[in-house]
Amino acid sequence: MKTILLLAHDDDGYEARLQAALDVTRAVGGHLTCLDVVLPPLGLMYDEYAAPAAAELMQMERDRESALRTRTEARLTREDVAWDWQEAGGLAVDAVIGAAGLSDLVVLSLDLPASDVPELRGLAAGVVQSARRPVLAVPASARGLDISGKVLVAWDSSREADDALRDAVPLLRLAAEVVLYDLDEPAGDFSLEAAATYLSRHGVHARAETGGRAAGGPIFAAILEKARAEDAAYIVMGAFSHAPTIEAIFGGVTRSMLAHSDIPLFLSH
Repeated sequence: MKTILLLAHDDDGYEARLQAALDVTRAVGGHLTCLDVVLPPLGLMYDEYAAPAAAELMQMERDRESALRTRTEARLTREDVAWDWQEAGGLAVDAVIGAAGLSDLVVLSLDLPASDVPELRGLAAGVVQSARRPVLAVPASARGLDISGKVLVAWDSSREADDALRDAVPLLRLAAEVVLYDLDEPAGDFSLEAAATYLSRHGVHARAETGGRAAGGPIFAAILEKARAEDAAYIVMGAFSHAPTIEAIFGGVTRSMLAHSDIPLFLSH
């Protein structure tokens, strides 16, 4: 894990994303790439009457992002990380997916509140589903990422969980403690014991636990309850364990976690 991609955009979640990305980049001795996405104005009819208003809004967006770049570059010159700045326009999900190809980790926000930039809500779900790169999604309230803290790995024996575990190993090696937590979901391809053995071969000696979900209770709530009880710095979990159509109809665990978590999530699909 050496190349960290950060969404650089002037929104309510930016400071939290930036600090978390800096913490990860420092910890792994990596390189931070800041991707500044200039978003087109939404909700306007692009005809001859609306064109002047759209152009004015677009210029305001460019000016806002230019000011963000100036502030961030001044800050990064004082940080002990290697970094570069890239710019893109258009839809945020397309821009991030396009830039993620040679990145090892993408740092985004958990679902932002309705008052924030509408296009950024649901961005993490779209990127983790399509970019095939692990995503670190942080709440806007976060003040960085405690790399040396405790980590909860939400384990369900699925291939997605297996991918997330393997992708997270460089960070798990730096954690004070790793808890493998299985909610007694139907057995998948990889057992809890096999996951613990895999980690031990990478120098990570995890504590394995099972159970803890109330009968009929939502899985995401049980994961969050356990993470809070353990005072976990972040949660590692697989994303979209079901087909996207089923996720959309039944409100999948991944989407619920992105919508409700107050703890950073490390997601892989």
